[in-house]
Amino acid sequence: MSLLLPESGLIFWMFLTFGIVFGILAKYGFPVIIKMVEGRKTYIDQSLEVAKEANAQLLRLKAEGDAIMAAANREQGRIMKEAMQERGKIIHEARTQAAIAGQKELEEVKLQIQKEKEDAIRDIRRQVAMLSVDIAEKVIRKNLNETSEQMEMIDRMLEEVLNKN
Repeated sequence: MSLLLPESGLIFWMFLTFGIVFGILAKYGFPVIIKMVEGRKTYIDQSLEVAKEANAQLLRLKAEGDAIMAAANREQGRIMKEAMQERGKIIHEARTQAAIAGQKELEEVKLQIQKEKEDAIRDIRRQVAMLSVDIAEKVIRKNLNETSEQMEMIDRMLEEVLNKN
C-alpha cells in the first residue's frame, strides 16, 4: 500500500459515498440552499429597488426644496423692495409735512412780529400824544407874557422829553 496511490476498493467506496451524499444533497439540500439564495437575491433586489426609489424621492424632495428656497428668496426680495419703497414714501411724506408745518410756523411768527410792531407803533404814538398833551398843559398852566419866555419854556420841555427817552 502506497501512501500516494490509494487502493481501488477505497476509490470505489469513496465514489459511492460521494455519489450518495451528492444525491441526497441534490434532492434535499441544494433546492433549500438555492431557494434561500434566490430569496436572498429577491430581498437584495427589492432593497435595491426601494433604495433607488428612495434616492429618486430624495432628489425630487431636494429639487422641491430648492424651488421653495428660490421662491422664498424671490418673495423676500420683493418684500424688501416694497419695504424700501414704502420707507422712501414715508420719509417723503414726513419731509413734506415738516416743510408745511415749518412754513405755517414761520407765517405765524411773521404775523406775531407784525402785530407786535403795530402794537409798539400804537404805544409810541400814544406816548407822543400824552407827552404833547403834557407839554401843552404845562404851557397853558403857566401864563407866559413874553414870547421869549414861551420859546424858552418850549425848548426846556422838548429837552426834558428828549432826555426822558
